[in-house]
Amino acid sequence: MLACAALEGASFSFQVLGSDAESWPAIFSSVGLSAGAAANIVVAPPGTPANPEWASRVGRGAILVLEGESPLAESFGFKPSSKPRVIARSLEDVHAPKLHIIWEKSLELPVFEVPLEARQFARERWSGAPLMAGFRRGSGAILWIAAPPGERGYERFPYLLQALADLGMKAPFRSARLWAFFDSAYRSRIDPDYMAARWRAAGIAALQVAAWHYYDRDPEGDAYLRALMEACHAHAISVYAWLELPHVSEKFWADHPEWREKTALLQDAQLDWRKLINLTNRDAFAAVSKGVRDLIGGFDWDGVNLAELYFESLEGFENPARFTPMNDDVRAEFRARAGFDPLELFRADSPLYGPNNARELAEFLKFRAELARRQQNEWLGVIEGIRRTKPQLDLALTHVDDRFDTTMREKIGADAAALLPMLAQHDFIFLIEDPATIWNLGPRRYPQIAARYRSLTPAQDKLGIDINVVERYQDVYPTKQQTGMELFELVHQAAASFPRVALYFENSIPRRDWPLLASAAADVDRMERNGSKVIVESRLGVSVDWRGPAMVDGKLWPFAGDDAVLLPRGLHAIEPSLERPPLRIVDFNGDLTAARATADGVEFAYQSETRAMAKPERAIRRLEIDGMEAKPQMAGEILMLPRGQHLVNLN
Repeated sequence: MLACAALEGASFSFQVLGSDAESWPAIFSSVGLSAGAAANIVVAPPGTPANPEWASRVGRGAILVLEGESPLAESFGFKPSSKPRVIARSLEDVHAPKLHIIWEKSLELPVFEVPLEARQFARERWSGAPLMAGFRRGSGAILWIAAPPGERGYERFPYLLQALADLGMKAPFRSARLWAFFDSAYRSRIDPDYMAARWRAAGIAALQVAAWHYYDRDPEGDAYLRALMEACHAHAISVYAWLELPHVSEKFWADHPEWREKTALLQDAQLDWRKLINLTNRDAFAAVSKGVRDLIGGFDWDGVNLAELYFESLEGFENPARFTPMNDDVRAEFRARAGFDPLELFRADSPLYGPNNARELAEFLKFRAELARRQQNEWLGVIEGIRRTKPQLDLALTHVDDRFDTTMREKIGADAAALLPMLAQHDFIFLIEDPATIWNLGPRRYPQIAARYRSLTPAQDKLGIDINVVERYQDVYPTKQQTGMELFELVHQAAASFPRVALYFENSIPRRDWPLLASAAADVDRMERNGSKVIVESRLGVSVDWRGPAMVDGKLWPFAGDDAVLLPRGLHAIEPSLERPPLRIVDFNGDLTAARATADGVEFAYQSETRAMAKPERAIRRLEIDGMEAKPQMAGEILMLPRGQHLVNLN
């Protein structure tokens, strides 16, 4: 009984009947399920024979997924009708009824009858023919889909996993390590505490806050930012100042026309929402760096993210109206080096204009990439200077990938191979942003991107990946923006390839995707069930769905909430315990490396790039850090712990 209570609820494994698993392993593994013969989720392909034993298994808790037409599907009430067949290409799903879901390839399908008790999750948009439906029965459930999910797993039924969750599927693992970008321009009227609780429930550990809105201080903006920080800290979320230099702020742009960046048409570089400042100019750099120091010093930040610190644009030199930098300082420096003004490359009356300028253009593009690296190095130095007074600060550098799309160096001056050696001199996280040009390539691009960075730096633990969850300009199916199955596969592949995954941005993630996001981010290498014991191996640590007290590796375990056990990285065995620890840590956003219950509290070791945040289930009387008694620093119910590697004892 104790073992059943501990393992109640979670769906740990799946099974596909027959010899062809198709895309089901990709679908289920994206939220942590593994293949297994004793599975409680079973997929029955078209043609599966009927068997009365299935009704009994479903009643006892199995979830049966039925594909298309079969005697087994008919035994549960899903059978072709006498109505004319339909051409299915566009569907409507109850999880997003207004979203255009379009199949790349249409299918001719019979119109199925579904049992009255079934809920229709998806239907063909124009005829209303059912395409996905299901119902609960006893402790289990039935989900039927009119056709297989497709080669990649997400091209036909993007909300298949949401439907299974509605029918009782519960993913077994969760990660609480995600980063997300936040722009208050899209959330100006939110309740920070409500949103922080929602972010943390979705597995977000760090929020990258658009800091240019707060560069110019005003009482209302300052109060909003402080309330946001307090709410995040109270829910164990770190807060980073997300800078988009050379964009500084709207007011700075208006106040300093003399420092505005120029395009190759000598126009002010106001490109999309960014208004770019010439940071090569020493006076401009001094003014902006002072403003950044005031901004970071004036609020309780946990880190700084220097994002996209290079030049415009993705169209490169072929679009002079967007090409930067062409300010007087850059042109003068390059003229002194190369003997010609780079503006001549863009002037129709110049001998350097057109197809005969390949050598000169290559020379300037090389200089431009070197200038970007010089500015990145300079700004890393500025933030490290701030760290001397705020040692808790982490530092991240978000940089577009130029290994997969090798045109990025010419287009925007991005050169990861030249930048990554700076990890030997500067302590920062290198967050790789995959460029818009490859957003249509699907989730499997992330292992390929990771492979191209292995030879560039030994500091693989300092890498991360930034996923842009936005509408794509390419022809993509079944949705323009990543959602549902495609989003979960993206996050899962990214988490398996990089130690950090960031999402741009939290406001673009649909509400319907939030409940499974943390499960998609969990990276588990191995899972086995052996009676009452669950064996789990993970590279970065993971939360396991669990009810009641637990022992981990034979010892009473203190890092647990009411419905989950938090494991450190590595291989561990969990089993039920009759004893409760004297003190539990119910949430933690650092990298837990070891823990044990003591007679009157808990002892644990961790490492963290910024302050770690722990939530004891009740107030603590005594705190020791590395053997020295310390005064607890609390943010609501959250205990703030120092950056770095430490041993903590709580009583």
